[in-house]
Amino acid sequence: MRKLGFLLLALVLLTFAVSGCGSSNELKIGVSAPLTGDISALGQSTKNAALLAQEEINAAGGIKIGDKSYPVKFIIEDDENKPESTATVFQKLINQDKVLAIIGSQSSKCSNAGAPIAESAKIPQISPWSTNPNVTKDRSYVFRACFIDPFQGKVVASFAKDKLKAKTAAVLYDVASDYNKGIAEVFRDEFIKAGGQIVAFETYMTKDTDFSAQLTKIKGTNPDMLFLPNYFNEVPLQVQQAQKLGLTAKIVGSDGWDNPELLKMGGPAMEGTYFTNHYSPDSDRPASKDFIAKYQKKYNMMPDAAAALTYDAAYLLFQAIEKAGKVDPAAIRDAIATTKDFSGVTGDITYNGSGDPVKGSVIIKIENGKFVFDSAVNP
Repeated sequence: MRKLGFLLLALVLLTFAVSGCGSSNELKIGVSAPLTGDISALGQSTKNAALLAQEEINAAGGIKIGDKSYPVKFIIEDDENKPESTATVFQKLINQDKVLAIIGSQSSKCSNAGAPIAESAKIPQISPWSTNPNVTKDRSYVFRACFIDPFQGKVVASFAKDKLKAKTAAVLYDVASDYNKGIAEVFRDEFIKAGGQIVAFETYMTKDTDFSAQLTKIKGTNPDMLFLPNYFNEVPLQVQQAQKLGLTAKIVGSDGWDNPELLKMGGPAMEGTYFTNHYSPDSDRPASKDFIAKYQKKYNMMPDAAAALTYDAAYLLFQAIEKAGKVDPAAIRDAIATTKDFSGVTGDITYNGSGDPVKGSVIIKIENGKFVFDSAVNP
């Protein structure tokens, strides 16, 4: 009986020792992405970037911990861009798959659903693309690879005043989405603070396709600028309907615009519009040029910001695991939190006491059917 007790104890210890590892000692990392649903194109770019990073790190021998190297295995799950599905994905990745960390989700509403679960389980989470401040607020295990909406909203307000010389602005946004609502409110406050006037602040609900009533009201206020802090799958219809009504305001958006589908769906209507973003495909940054070349070679398409941020989140996590020196979520969390000057595709990343990195933004102009660099804004 005593011998059996020792054997049982050994099995228990072994189970804890390989938590986060598969049968081949691979390091298991979860990815929560909208592979289906309304922004599935962005989910596909997330998956592409994760698999590219996995292929590269494993081809280089894996992640070195002590004197051993471990291959990486991304477990990619579909959260459908729905908060309830995201919660289910996070529970599965943590409780069933026993992942070391989670990359995702992408939209703020989904990351806000997953973050409390990761925090409670003490599993590090890095959201590539979620800009809403609440994602990381009062959490020590939750990080992001992107800037946050208070910064982005200020960037748009400054651009509107300084570059577009706008004195009045209108806003149309999805009131049911954490991301859209959050950045709309920040822009409103910052534009007013900068001396501008908000002449219309109109809302709609997710999946709406007819915006004529709101846009008619907006046209009646004759704004210098229309701000659309919405996702790439909705914006083309909004811009096309605005132009059909004869709205002549300059149109500016946010990072939710960044996906090739925006150009396909919007066509000529998108010409001359602007949006904030995390990086530019025109960047001279060596890390950006290298990533873009590899991504294009593998997938025959230009990577969007979600892909670039996912790739950054993956390598930031790889670096943190090596720095931690052990397969332990708490140690990995500490290593992420003390990251300084990580040189990523989307810029340098440093964490100063929170899960929000210190980094800049770029303004993109749509010109001749392409995303073209306009200007850079540093914090």
